[in-house]
Amino acid sequence: MKFKTLVRPLLVATAAVGATAVAQPAAKPSPEGVATAAQNVIIDRALLTAFKALPSRFEDAKNPITAEKVELGRMLYFDTRLSKNQDLSCNSCHDLNTFGVDNKPTSTGHKKQLGGRNSPTVYNAGGHTTQFWDGRAANLEEQAKGPILNPVEMAMPSADHVVATIKSIPGYVTAFQKSFPGEADPVTYDNLAKAIGAFERQLVTPSRFDKFLGGDDKALTQVEKAGLKTFLDQGCQTCHYGPALGGSLQKLGLVVPYQAKDQGRFDLTKKESDRMVFRVPTLRNVAKTGPWFHDGSITELQTAVKLMAQHQLGKQLTDTDAKQILAFLDSLTGELPKGYIAKPKLPPSGPKTPKPDPT
Repeated sequence: MKFKTLVRPLLVATAAVGATAVAQPAAKPSPEGVATAAQNVIIDRALLTAFKALPSRFEDAKNPITAEKVELGRMLYFDTRLSKNQDLSCNSCHDLNTFGVDNKPTSTGHKKQLGGRNSPTVYNAGGHTTQFWDGRAANLEEQAKGPILNPVEMAMPSADHVVATIKSIPGYVTAFQKSFPGEADPVTYDNLAKAIGAFERQLVTPSRFDKFLGGDDKALTQVEKAGLKTFLDQGCQTCHYGPALGGSLQKLGLVVPYQAKDQGRFDLTKKESDRMVFRVPTLRNVAKTGPWFHDGSITELQTAVKLMAQHQLGKQLTDTDAKQILAFLDSLTGELPKGYIAKPKLPPSGPKTPKPDPT
C-alpha cells in the first residue's frame, strides 16, 4: 500500500564506481546494438557481492510471521470495507496480479481524486530499508497504516472508525483473536497493520537472477550477462544493491540537477539536505511496473534508464548500453506466487457494519 505521495523509480544508481567485469573478445553486436548469443560474456563474481538473492520471506522480529496472521492480512489487503466508500482496497492500486502496481501514471482514490505520485510495487518491499518514497515509514507495518487514513486515497476518517468497522464484522473478530492470542482486545489498528505487514513480507518474486547469484552461470543468457556487465561498469550497483536492488534513500539529480516541482523528502522534513531525496526503488520486476518516474510520465523504460544515467551519473548512455541494461533488467522479472495472492473469501458484514460513504 502507499500514500499517493509516493514516487516511482530512480532507475539507475547514483554514483559511478570503478567496478569492471571481464569479457572475452566479443562477436560483432546485433543490428539492435545488443550482445548476441555468440558472445561469451564472463562476469567477475567478486563484483556481485553488492547483491543478495531474495529470501523466501522478509522476517522482522517485531512482527513474527504466522499462518493465522498471514491469512488475516490477506483478507484485509483485498477488503474494500477499509475505505470510506467501500470501493477501494490495497489491491486497487497495488494489483498483485500485475506485479503489484496498477500501471497508471497516478492512481485513483476516494471520489476519483488522483494522487500526486506514481504507485510503487509492493512486491519485495520487505527488502527496503525504509518505506514510502520519501522514507516516512520505517517498515511495512508502519507504512500499512497510512493509505487507509489518507483523504486522497481510502479516506477513512480515523483509526477508531477503522477499528469499529472491523469489530462490526464477526468473522474478523475471530480472525484477530486467532492471530493475536492472549490479547484482551486484539482488534486494534496496530494489529491490523501487523497482519497486513505479515502478508506483504511474503510477497517475494525470485527470478533467474537469483539462480545466477547462487552459482548457476547458465541462468542468464549472454545478452543478459552483457547487460549485467554494463550495469556494473556504469556503477549502478552503488545504489541498486541488496536483495531488492534498491530501497535506500538517495538524491535525484545527484550529478545533473533534476527539475521538478516535487522536492521529495524535503517536502516532509523541510531540511535542505533532504531536497530531492527519494527512496531508490527496487529494480525487481521493473520491466513490468511502468509507467516510470515519480509522476508516471515516462512510458519507455529505455528512456528512463538513459535519463537516470544522465542525472545520476552524468553520463550519456549509448543506445547499445541502454539496451544491454534493459536485457539485464528483464532477468529481474520474477514469478508471481499465484496461490499466495489468490483473492480470499471475505467475512460477511454484520448488522452494524457501516455502509459506503461517498462524501
